Amino acid sequence: MKISIITTTYNSASTVADTLRSVLAQTYKDIDYIVVDGASSDSTLDIIKEYEPKFGGRMRWVSGKDGGVYEAMNKGIRMAKGDVIGFLNSDDFYYDERVLEDINAAMDGQPVDCVYGDLKFVKADDTSCVVRIWKGSQYKKGAFRRGWHPAHPTFYARRECFERLGVFNTRFPVSADFDLMLRFIEVGGLRNLYVPRYFIMMRKGGESTGSLRNIIRGNLAIMRTLRENGYHTSPFIVMRRLLHKVWVTMQGRLRPAHVKNIEH
Repeated sequence: MKISIITTTYNSASTVADTLRSVLAQTYKDIDYIVVDGASSDSTLDIIKEYEPKFGGRMRWVSGKDGGVYEAMNKGIRMAKGDVIGFLNSDDFYYDERVLEDINAAMDGQPVDCVYGDLKFVKADDTSCVVRIWKGSQYKKGAFRRGWHPAHPTFYARRECFERLGVFNTRFPVSADFDLMLRFIEVGGLRNLYVPRYFIMMRKGGESTGSLRNIIRGNLAIMRTLRENGYHTSPFIVMRRLLHKVWVTMQGRLRPAHVKNIEH
């Protein structure tokens, strides 16, 4: 089973080498690695070109202006040749060298359309320091309306699912990943499996996790996404989820760096 991994980059020179090395270190080698760059003005492309030969033909890349990360991800999906598609952000890296082995074991020949797992948030300037933990759980019907969703960086789905149910909706500039997983699992009823192991180490500071303002913005966007998909949830449920995220974020700022926080 071939796995397509899509990394989107934009001025990622300080982190992208970690991401590339992480993919190279995977023991599972049947991969199709795609890097979609948004016309970086720093040395990101030089680093990509330096690493390209090390992939032995399993890596392809493009560079050009785009309309943001979700448009870039959609470009990667259209380029993908694998049976399964997942995403690895340009400031993230795999938890260990056997992540793709375990994804393959969970999906190859099994009645599963998509899988997801756990991730650790780490300090941007010290990736050995874990500041937060996202522990997933197996989906139960109606869970999205109660604020549940997989950690998107751990989400891998069969390519045919994207062909049938669509790609990222760029009308949701913050919550298109939530929208896609909602459409795939809750609306589309895809057969899904939680794999209880860490997939990703994620540097703290992304579009939806970098600040309290972004967390609030992201949760309001999730409410809109639910409504547009025909799910009318109580604002109190979303508010409870928002307050939990704010609390976890503040705990991460106020406690000593070695203390871990549980997201789910």
